Amino acid sequence: MDQGKDYEVKDIMLAEQGKLNLEIAESRMEALVKVKKRFEKEKPLKGIRIGMALHVTKETGILVKTLIAGGADVAITGCNPLSTQDDVAAALAKDGIKVWAYKGETKEDYYRYLSNVISFRPTITIDDGCDLVSEIHKKHTHLIKEIIAGCEETTTGIIRLKAMEKDGALKYPMIAVNDNKTKHLLDNYFGTGQSTLDGILRATNILFAGKNVVVCGYGDCGKGVASKAKGLGSNVIVTEVNAFRALQASLDGFRVMPIKEAAKIGDIFITVTGNKNVIDIEHIKLMKNNPVLANAGHFDAEINVKELNKIAKPRRVRPFLDEYKVNGKKVYLCGEGRLVNLVAAEGHPSEVMSTSFCGQALAVEYAIKNRGKLPVKVIQLPEEIDDTIAKLQLEAMGIQTDILTKEQKKYLESWQEGT
Repeated sequence: MDQGKDYEVKDIMLAEQGKLNLEIAESRMEALVKVKKRFEKEKPLKGIRIGMALHVTKETGILVKTLIAGGADVAITGCNPLSTQDDVAAALAKDGIKVWAYKGETKEDYYRYLSNVISFRPTITIDDGCDLVSEIHKKHTHLIKEIIAGCEETTTGIIRLKAMEKDGALKYPMIAVNDNKTKHLLDNYFGTGQSTLDGILRATNILFAGKNVVVCGYGDCGKGVASKAKGLGSNVIVTEVNAFRALQASLDGFRVMPIKEAAKIGDIFITVTGNKNVIDIEHIKLMKNNPVLANAGHFDAEINVKELNKIAKPRRVRPFLDEYKVNGKKVYLCGEGRLVNLVAAEGHPSEVMSTSFCGQALAVEYAIKNRGKLPVKVIQLPEEIDDTIAKLQLEAMGIQTDILTKEQKKYLESWQEGT
């Protein structure tokens, strides 16, 4: 491990490769680059300390540089022990950015790094999964009076934040960046759909065509995974607890059944629910020989890996692929049950993360502009900011849209004209 005053990374010598990957990512994140250029001129984040717990990837690196361009001081750590890209972490450290992260972090290091970010005394927090926010609320309440607001990146974090709000535990405003249309309809659907299958393919090199792929959960992420698996020729089965989403899955042409039934016929299992023990030991025992299990949810709770490790000893057969023997049958687990798209692959494509991180950057700006005015609850960005992000991405793609005529605007705003 390489350490400095304001960093701890696996190998600082990886910085040159990290810089190259950052360069490639930036070339594909034109919408975010436009925000960065404006920030450089206007400095809307001047004097702000931003503490971040995000996946330390090349795309996140461009977000960090965007926030710094806006005048902010930034400190970052990872939000998952296996998702850091070590070359990117090294490149950020080499550039003098406060970063504590490496791929394969121990639990102790994970929380020590969170403490480092908290010791930075952030005035804005950016979180992916709510661990940073929950640590502040549980152990560092004296800092809350300095915090303007926070931003949350993912569905799992929003679930936790809404639980905090319900319990009266939330003490500063949280912006649900995950709930932007440009986040959950693009990132969750297109990003998770592609990157999840990418992770499974890198871990296993399995053929998806003709396989029974069981997708647990049919939210935006599950819809994306199911769509991409179908595109590769898989027979997709969906398991759900929500009646409407189960109906959607059925009308989209997928078989819907309880996990106990799907367990008996599935070849590849993918969890995307944000819940725990979605695939439990009883389900694993029902599976046929050689199934592949993968999780695309934020935490490693969706597949009951703890109990699996109690009844069988894992054998590492490929990078990020462990073999278990259960009741005389082999079961393969990808990425230790952690989010497979970032453990075994590189996460979402840069183009997708460009829109998501426009959301983060503009949410920070929005929080600063509305300092002291935001309610202490989970809030959503105004629709016009979401629309701005969509327009930036359309410009980056060279796509133009129609514009309403005066007559059309008047028609939409009136009620007198009918049949």
